Parts: sequence; structure tokens; C-alpha cells
Amino acid sequence: MALEFHIVNRIREQVKARGDKTALRFQTGKGWSDISWHDFGERIDSISRAMLVSGLAVQDKIGIFSNNCAEWTIADIAALQVRCVPVPIYPTNTPDQAAYILNDAGVRILFVGDQAQADAAMSIAAKVPSLEKIVSFSEAVDFGGHELGMSWAAFEQLGNDNVEPELHARISQAAMDDLMTLIYTSGTTGEPKGVMLDYANVAAQVESHDMVLGISEHDVSLAFLPLSHVFERCWTFYVLHHGATNCYLSDTNGIRDALQEIKPTVMAAVPRFYEKIYSAVHEKVAGSSPIKKGMFRAAVSIGNLMGEITRKGKKPAPWLKSAHRMADKLVLSKLRQLLGGNIKMMPCGGAKLEPAIGRFFHAIGVNVKLGYGMTETTATVSCWEAGSFDPDSIGMPMPMAEVKIGKNNEILVRGPMVMKGYYNKPKETEETFTEDGFLKTGDAGHIDAAGNLFITDRIKELMKTSGGKYIAPQVIEGKLGKDHFIEQIAVVADARHFVSALIVPCFESLETWAKELNIKYHDRMELIKHSEVVEMFEKRVEELQKELAKFEQVKKFTLLPTEFSMAQGELTPTMKLRRKVILERYKKQIEAMYKKHK
Repeated sequence: MALEFHIVNRIREQVKARGDKTALRFQTGKGWSDISWHDFGERIDSISRAMLVSGLAVQDKIGIFSNNCAEWTIADIAALQVRCVPVPIYPTNTPDQAAYILNDAGVRILFVGDQAQADAAMSIAAKVPSLEKIVSFSEAVDFGGHELGMSWAAFEQLGNDNVEPELHARISQAAMDDLMTLIYTSGTTGEPKGVMLDYANVAAQVESHDMVLGISEHDVSLAFLPLSHVFERCWTFYVLHHGATNCYLSDTNGIRDALQEIKPTVMAAVPRFYEKIYSAVHEKVAGSSPIKKGMFRAAVSIGNLMGEITRKGKKPAPWLKSAHRMADKLVLSKLRQLLGGNIKMMPCGGAKLEPAIGRFFHAIGVNVKLGYGMTETTATVSCWEAGSFDPDSIGMPMPMAEVKIGKNNEILVRGPMVMKGYYNKPKETEETFTEDGFLKTGDAGHIDAAGNLFITDRIKELMKTSGGKYIAPQVIEGKLGKDHFIEQIAVVADARHFVSALIVPCFESLETWAKELNIKYHDRMELIKHSEVVEMFEKRVEELQKELAKFEQVKKFTLLPTEFSMAQGELTPTMKLRRKVILERYKKQIEAMYKKHK
């Protein structure tokens, strides 16, 4: 892989070429501020010098434990420039989880975001012998005199011109097989594993994405997903590789306003983001007049028809073109405004997207590019192709990815984007590869005659009922989870004689509905036990799972008053269910469902 695809070299080229044009945009109070490419380059070099003065050697580790912000990327690239290895940590990780990663990686300098991460870092500092400095991105952080704590500004001032020759030497010695980063997979079971990615892994993805997607310096991306996740981090590298503008959203609760203020042209997101928009739109339509309902359904139907004809490579009839123009003017363009109105393309990954939701967004003119990948594959393995994808699939394999189906229908991947292995875990590394060098993904699937890749289930999470039927819980959860009254759902079926579920309602929608029906209640527990509420959920669940086989359908469910959370250990940082924890915590409620139906 040629050095021109080394991400540090690509960013330095953009700094020279783009000068005063905007590289980064970040939130300041109620507004947004810009950092030019020239200033971006200056800040990167300044932090690189401070790292060298701090004594960081080639391939030493630095940690980043923060919400999204411009400093996150500046620290990241600065470390890469001096051939150090950034180790991202989810800002929502507990102190013990962070301590495990810091110790396993041997992190010397830890960058933290706000007070919460600083407090967590200080509470574990004594348990991390390698840790020498804790540097806060935010000037508002109070270290309370802690000996390792210092501000971003104070750290930056450590740098001096004496290390300039060393900085240039490190940049010129850049190698594609250098360890670039360690990204710890959260895992639904067991301790985290540090995925080792090098510069060749990222360069392969940059090159292959250019063959499939292609963005330009005129694009504006909103960094909405956590940068600690491989998807957003690699997407940020891709955006910067093209000299486009990257905008940082530190608080995801502000996404609605940010979309209207930034009006991004591209943005990476996960299926849950699309599910929420889909359910909110359908909820609003459900409460509108018959005329508006009819207009909405007709417009989406026309959009769907247009999409299907386009995907088949056919030309739409004149009447359809005319009808589509009218539908777009009256309805579809207004729906696109929910995303700011300028979206050209939205990569989607992290989980399977319910096909109906994918079709809906394409019908309204939002080019969602569903993809499939893992941390171990430097993100994307496959994605929907332009204009010719199957909405039920997870797309066609990327140009450099070799994909085949192995034992137990497991999806296997080989190519330059596949990791070098797990840090400090040779046994686990060996177990995750086949003898001929294919990565075992742990996902089961198939490839159709056209080359489309499909996921059928997660091998490790397959459940087997006492009747011997195999259940893929994600499929059922995807069907039910798209409903605007359902916030979270966990399917239970293993060794049971029927499928049940724990459901966390979307209380915003439920409370509005209860108010309209004048249902009286004192708290959420009383609300979810109300007979009308239970009856409403029974009807919705029944309707939502009609497409499922009888043995897959949820026969009983229990409504829960509180969400599954990372703090309680029920979710991973990527929002995947930790089923073992959930099964243990709600053992009583689960047993109650089966006692009534023996």
C-alpha cells in the first residue's frame, strides 16, 4: 500500500492545499465555530511537539476518553504524527472498564473530555502504573490539585522548537505496517479485546470507499456517533482525506438542532437513529387529518415505486416522473428537511436495518447506504451499491474484501482491511482466523446469485427453544423495535417452550397517548400495568410480527419502567444488549411469564 494513502500524509497534504478553508467545526455555547485547515495543522503540530517533550517513544500508547470534540481529532492525529498509538475509550465506560483498557494497553498519557471522565480517570490513576499525565480537553475541568492532572493549554505549552527535528524525523519515518491504533471491542461477554489496526488497514478502506462512495472537499459531515467507535473514527479519516469539513456534536441530545444548523451533506449513523425518525414521522402522520394521511401514503408509495424502477435500471414512465415531482414538492422534500435538507448520502452501520425502514428513507429521497462491518475489519465489509441494491441485504462486498460462507453458514472475510490480531491475546487471535487466513465474523448469512450479502443471525446469540427450534433474537427485535411505542426490547427464548420479551416503552409516546385517552396514573409502573396500555401493546406486538413464523413470534411480554443502561451493565458502549446481565436482573419477571403458561 503506497505511502500517499498514509492518513497522516493525506491530512498534511490537505493542510497545505486548503489553507484558510474550514476543516473542523465545533459547538460554542449556542453557536458553531470554525478551525481552518491551516490552524488545524498548526494545532496538530503543537500537540505533537508536547508529546515529544513528554518523552513519548515510537509506538507508545495515548488514551482518549471523551465525548466528540475538535480536540479529540487533534490529539488523535498529533499522536499518529509522532508514530504513537491512540487508544480510544468510550466516554460512557465505567472507571473499572477504563482501567482495564489503560493497563492492558500500557497508556502513558490520557486525554479526557469533561469532568465526568476526569473524575473517573483520577479515581483509577493509582491502579494504572503506566499513567503519567491526565490532560483535559475542557478548560472547565477541575483536577482538585491531582498530581497527574493538567489542562489542554498547559499541555500544549510544553512543546518547544527543540523537538522540531524529531517531529520531522518521525513524520518521514512513517510506515504502513506501524500499529496505528488499538480499539477495544466491548463484547457482550468476556473481557474487552484490543483490536490491532495498522495504517495499511485504514488506507485500504480509504481507497475502496473511493471506488464505491466518493465525497469531495465541498462536503460537510456531522460527527454524531462516538469517535471511540471504529465507524465514526474511520469515517472522520475519510472526510479529512478528502479535505471536507467535519463538524463535532458533543451531546447527541442536540442532534435535531444540529441537523438544522449544520445542514450536513453526509453523516454516519446507526439503525436506531433511522428507527427513531421513522417512528416519529409515522406517529405524527397517525394523528393527522385523513387528507394528510392520504397525501403521505401516496407520496411515499410513489417514492417507493420510483426507487424500485431506478434500482432495476429502468427509466420511469412520464406519468411517474410527473407524479414524483408533485409528491416531492408537497411531501417528500419536507421529510428530508428533518435531516437538514442537504443530505447526499448517509452511511449506516452497527446493526441490521429493518428493510421497511431502508425502503422508506430511499422513498423520500435520502440515500441511506447500509453497510456491514466490524472493528476487526476496520469497519466496512459490504454496503448497498448506488441504485441497484437489495433492501433486504447488507449490500455487496467492498472492492478489496473477499467474502465467503463457511461452516454453520458463518460469514468469513479476508483482505487488507482485516486486523492484525488482538493485542496481548495470541490464543484469541488464532481462534478467530481460519487456517487459510479468513476472519470468522460470528455472523451467519448467505450470498445470493447477484452477489448480495445477507445476515441471517448472530451465531453466538442464536437461541434454541425447548422444542428444538432456532431463534435469531435480532430479527424479532428488529421487527418490533421499529414501533414508535417501543424504545428497547430483549427477546427471551433459550431452552424455553415459547418466545417472550422484555419491552421498555417509549414513554414520551406512551404518556402522550395516555393523556389523550385520559388514563390516570401516578408513576410509570402504574402506567405500564394499566389494562388499556397492556391491551394496546398486545395488539401492536401481534400486528408487528405477522411476517414471522409462528414459533418465532413473541407469545408473552413484560413492560419495564426503566431503560436498559450501560451504567447497570445491561448495554455495551455500542448499545448492544448484554443478555446475560439482563436475564439475571429480570429473572423474576421472566419466570413469571413462563409460570403462567406451562
